[in-house]
Amino acid sequence: MDQVKQGTDALFILLGAIMVLAMHSGFAFLELGTVRKKNQVNALVKILVDFAVSTLAYFFVGYLVAYGVSFFTGAETLAQKNGYDLVKFFFLLTFAAAIPAIISGGIAERARFGPQLIATAVLVGLFYPLFEGVVWNQNFGIQAWIKGSTGAEFHDFAGSVVVHAVGGWIALMAVVFLGPRANRYRKDGGISAHPPSSIPFLALGAWVLAVGWFGFNVMSAQTIDKISGLVAVNSLMAMVGGTLVATLMGRNDPGFVYNGPLAGLVAVCAGSDVMHPLGALVTGGIAGGIFVVMFTLTQNRWKIDDVLGVWPLHGLCGAWGGIACGIFGLTSLGGLGGVTLGAQVLGTVMGVVWALVAGILVYGGLKLVMPLRLSAEEEFEGADLSIHRIGATPEREVSW
Repeated sequence: MDQVKQGTDALFILLGAIMVLAMHSGFAFLELGTVRKKNQVNALVKILVDFAVSTLAYFFVGYLVAYGVSFFTGAETLAQKNGYDLVKFFFLLTFAAAIPAIISGGIAERARFGPQLIATAVLVGLFYPLFEGVVWNQNFGIQAWIKGSTGAEFHDFAGSVVVHAVGGWIALMAVVFLGPRANRYRKDGGISAHPPSSIPFLALGAWVLAVGWFGFNVMSAQTIDKISGLVAVNSLMAMVGGTLVATLMGRNDPGFVYNGPLAGLVAVCAGSDVMHPLGALVTGGIAGGIFVVMFTLTQNRWKIDDVLGVWPLHGLCGAWGGIACGIFGLTSLGGLGGVTLGAQVLGTVMGVVWALVAGILVYGGLKLVMPLRLSAEEEFEGADLSIHRIGATPEREVSW
């Protein structure tokens, strides 16, 4: 029976890893559909190569930093328990690789390829796993300190703060250091439209992400005996709440409609295992509203050219999710308890501050030693031709 349990656990978490790996194709198509046509190839290439770089950085450095586990041992040792430790690494890698995938959407259409790959290696190899280890592996005794101060540890079941808020706030710093796309904000105060290249691809990316998210959340249990249908239904309700509120507040704009479910799913990650489904519905609905309002403010009033709105979607909705866990996870509001609002606020603030520090150090440091963005001519031509020497529809380019 122990052998069956070990094999089942390995299969369970492997399926979760595969589902979250599929989400990275969702990141790619969401970005492809949102950027202009001359940057579609770059969107596809960035996500794949970022994932490859993330894998090496996390395998050789990041996983050791977070969990103290090294893979420099014989294959016989690694294969123990049906290779469970290996597939656990695979699963957590897909979370770590979400950090550069999130950032990619914010800096799209003007970022150089090389500097972003360097940033990916440093973030996934060092900055992300340091915070991951604090929250999910009790590193440095910080969780014990939070529990002693607030009565409970900081609870982040599937990464509203550890993954999404951290990725979103790092992305904000990257966007600020890069500056807006050329001609996005005119000198006369006007704003030039940079419309999405493909609503169908944008929608496809959102659907792939939403479906894979049930592996992201449910499989965060990591063993079959801890699987919970509550997590699945809470994820569903948050997705629905985010969709409906974003549809209403966004006045049927498909960009808002298809980011609404993602906002809800980002927010519910932290407390999906402790909330009542109605609490998850409200959490997702508020997240959908946060995205619509803050995306509009950042783009139109504050003139922060965050192409996919990753700071509102992941940074702000992720932070809201961390705090919402401390509200709707309480037994007085139908939750399972074991959380406190104080712990959730403290842990969320720590995640945001750490992400800002990481973003400033990594992107600020890179900017001091190399150009972060394409030249004006390269940006005008588009990242596809400037970096990859081919466009999304090359037959049109040679038909003349």
